[in-house]
Amino acid sequence: MVLPASTVVHASPADIELVHVSKRYGDSLAVDAIDLRIPGGAYCCLLGPSGCGKTSTLRMIAGHEWVSEGDVLIGGRNVTREQPAGRGTAMVFQSYALFPHLSALDNVAFSLKMRGVAKEARRKRAGELLELVAMSAYAQRRPAQLSGGQQQRVALARALLNEPRCLLLDEPLSAVDPFLRVQMRTELKRWQKELGITFVHVTHSQEEAMALADLVVVMSDGHIEQSGTPFDVFNRPRTEFVARFLGSHNVLGANGTLFTVRADRLRIAPQGVAPGTSAGEGGLSRIGGLACTVREAEYQGTHLRITLDPLDGSPALVSLMSDADYDPQRLGPDARVTVWWDEQSAHPLAA
Repeated sequence: MVLPASTVVHASPADIELVHVSKRYGDSLAVDAIDLRIPGGAYCCLLGPSGCGKTSTLRMIAGHEWVSEGDVLIGGRNVTREQPAGRGTAMVFQSYALFPHLSALDNVAFSLKMRGVAKEARRKRAGELLELVAMSAYAQRRPAQLSGGQQQRVALARALLNEPRCLLLDEPLSAVDPFLRVQMRTELKRWQKELGITFVHVTHSQEEAMALADLVVVMSDGHIEQSGTPFDVFNRPRTEFVARFLGSHNVLGANGTLFTVRADRLRIAPQGVAPGTSAGEGGLSRIGGLACTVREAEYQGTHLRITLDPLDGSPALVSLMSDADYDPQRLGPDARVTVWWDEQSAHPLAA
């Protein structure tokens, strides 16, 4: 979808920089002296479990929470003590925060009404933005008459009304059903690229962050565990927390060193079959050779997710195997198997 010229937001993207930013709620430290730079025009996802500090970070960027310590810079300007309206940002809230008594059109136009813009002019601009998010046909419906995905589109159109340089989204897909979530991910990414402004998106979904972000920032207990491209963060997790939170990683230890092996690169063979000779895996260097029992094999369509219990009592491992390679007689539940991986698949973790 190419945006009509009349609806394109012409604001230039802005860098966002957090300099030693902390947030306290009484005696509780929600964000602990984080440093982060988000390039202008990037799609950044703040990723982490509930309570990790990601929403507090987003709200400090927006100005909806005051910074306890440190500075927030947007477009090179220190906005730490500025009100939200003066920051060049707009926020899409998790609840969408639409006025229930107003139509979609009037929800989008509301801030122009508060500024005294004439009715015809504000409705024209609101109509252009509803066209942008493919909601023109629902302009006269109230929020209760719209689905969650449609309400989100209205909230997005309203946020774009003031031509922000940064758009801030607080778990915008959490209330959307799984099928629509995939569709909305695609649309969010397209809008961000075509509008060209900076997006900062809070989520606890690893899949969502990987699909959307140019920059993934993984947070835990008020700290930034790791930031980087989705490829780097997933393939080269820095800490055990990142590896386990992202999923599809096995954390193993040898000689006092922790390392990860991705589940799709952890190989298994029936006990008594030499590693490197089964399932077309010739040429692998045998590293490991752990004896395990298959706990369960979960069919997931194109592949099976096989959970393995090492006989030495170490934590369970997971291997992904194609449907074509799976032999339920030799690799099914309770089967004794050998696990191995190639040298290039072992990624060391920070202590």
